[in-house]
Amino acid sequence: MPALKPTKFYGEVVWLGSVKDSGADLTSTALEEMPLTLAGYEAEFHAGLTRPSCSRVIQQYPRHTDIKNARQLSVVSEEELALIAADMGLSTLAPRLIGASLVIRGIPDWSHVPPASRLIGEGGPGLVVDMENRPCHLPAPFIELENPGLGKGFKAAAKGRRGVTAYVEQVGTLMLGMRLRLHIPDQPAWRELG
Repeated sequence: MPALKPTKFYGEVVWLGSVKDSGADLTSTALEEMPLTLAGYEAEFHAGLTRPSCSRVIQQYPRHTDIKNARQLSVVSEEELALIAADMGLSTLAPRLIGASLVIRGIPDWSHVPPASRLIGEGGPGLVVDMENRPCHLPAPFIELENPGLGKGFKAAAKGRRGVTAYVEQVGTLMLGMRLRLHIPDQPAWRELG
């Protein structure tokens, strides 16, 4: 019996970007296409099969422990970017200012899709959703440079809307205009949470 079920939802790729070195500059550079290996997009700072652990998993591993890289890509939705921008008093929020790798359009409540969901392109690529990407203060200075007085509002406006982190499960090339079908785990929510 299959463990994942296809949904009626498709995300259209509307923007692609790559961060060269998030330690020096968090912003991403726009791309027309993104060839993916199992390590992610080679030119991306977050590429690799493994990565040093960070504050996201500090309760599980000491900082800088070598772990599986489930944070190869930062995937945000066009719809949630618009909500963040509106709450910040902006007409638009450029995805490059928050270090996005991929912007999709068409999947509602994108930041809260179940972990382990997949985005599958016909013939590849296949991406696995790791978890919600919690907003932080790091994009604020880059937003501030282009929108004086508004950068500090990002973290609060992006709560529950910052998208997800993901990693490559099947190689392939992401391209603008490509449609990726959402597949979700075929299981009920864990009842111990309620």
